[in-house]
Amino acid sequence: MSDVAVALFTSDLRVHDNPMLRAALREAERVVPLFVVDSGIARTGFPAPNRAAFLADCLADLDASLRDRGGRLVVARGDVVAETCRVAEATGAATVHLAAGVSGYATRRERRLRAALAEAGRGLTVHEASLTAVPPGALTPGGRGKDRFVVFTPYFRRWDVESLRAVRGAPRVVRIPDVRSAPLPTPGELAPGEASPALPRGGENEARRRLRAWERGPLDRYAERHDAPGAEDGTSRLSPYLHFGCVSPVELVSRARKRGGDGAEAFVRQLAWRDFYHQMLAARPNSSWEDFRYRRRTGWRDDPAGVAAWRDGRTGFPIIDAAMRQLRHEGWMHNRARLLVASFLTKTLDVDWRVGARYFLDLLVDGDLANNQLNWQWAAGTGTDTRPNRVLNPLTQALRHDRGGPFVRRWVPELAALRGSAVHRPWRVPERLDYPAPIVQPPD
Repeated sequence: MSDVAVALFTSDLRVHDNPMLRAALREAERVVPLFVVDSGIARTGFPAPNRAAFLADCLADLDASLRDRGGRLVVARGDVVAETCRVAEATGAATVHLAAGVSGYATRRERRLRAALAEAGRGLTVHEASLTAVPPGALTPGGRGKDRFVVFTPYFRRWDVESLRAVRGAPRVVRIPDVRSAPLPTPGELAPGEASPALPRGGENEARRRLRAWERGPLDRYAERHDAPGAEDGTSRLSPYLHFGCVSPVELVSRARKRGGDGAEAFVRQLAWRDFYHQMLAARPNSSWEDFRYRRRTGWRDDPAGVAAWRDGRTGFPIIDAAMRQLRHEGWMHNRARLLVASFLTKTLDVDWRVGARYFLDLLVDGDLANNQLNWQWAAGTGTDTRPNRVLNPLTQALRHDRGGPFVRRWVPELAALRGSAVHRPWRVPERLDYPAPIVQPPD
């Protein structure tokens, strides 16, 4: 056993079931739990007020959990490679432990860190990505040159029978060497601007509280309720915590399978979708901003007025406007609603999917490149949808998934007085409403 190791936290901000942290504690007598407020991330334009506020919560929570075990979170600011090497040298650490990422930025960071540590005579141990249940490169289809699945169903067949690693608990003790730390970052330091007013609280302890509440009943009804955006507790609301690594996807899959039932099976399938997109991004990092498949028709329209109406929730299509207003208020949007607003922007307004994906990343607290970008590409017909010309009719979808209009009534109060399905067809109502006319011809 060596004397000191560094456990570099990135998107695995938890103490339960954290293979990277456990490996560092197993290897060394003392461990530096390190988080670097990375100036390189800031230059990418990825930080946003909602994720910054959530991240600040996560780091404070992680620090508290480590202190409960005799340690603390060590914070540094600057270039992640330079700061990690500085901390390793100051503490005499022989090895740095890191969980693998799937984005282009994460792989470049890993290469730079490995080279810099090797030059100083130190090692880098990279552990399987902690953001997925099955590691991104573990499943590949047969055939020469096929490095990833591009269709979900065959991927899921393999994924569903794959053995998962055992779920591990949190360490009892974390001993750290004498090392200086910067203060925990504030949301304003991480990203300027105001967060959404109803943003959820971040951190592992909040994630585990929500997980326990989810398992006490809503999980069992997930199969029948997860497509209804107006259904209370219809979804787990755990996506922000998965994005920041506050909860382990391996643990979620294991606990759901142990519980069993239609709801648990449907929930596990959604977790498999997350893994599917992560393995795609790992194999082709440029798909975060480039079409995964070329479009089969001419280019996108330039429609500033349409985009502005879409962003503001003033399109005249109630289900679309309700979803966009929820996004602004909560920093989160129901998954079915995400598909609807993405289809509306790309297929109805014919606007480039990158415009919508960028706006989502500005507001979504759970926004990551794999799930956000590749779901947008699915909706736009440039991604993995086997029916690239599929259009999700906003009226049909609203009548099917928001029966009676509870979702629309909550987020579009101008229409709250309308009864029944009329809330989804305000253009048919003869009386004057304080609500815009549809920006394009509505379906009927």
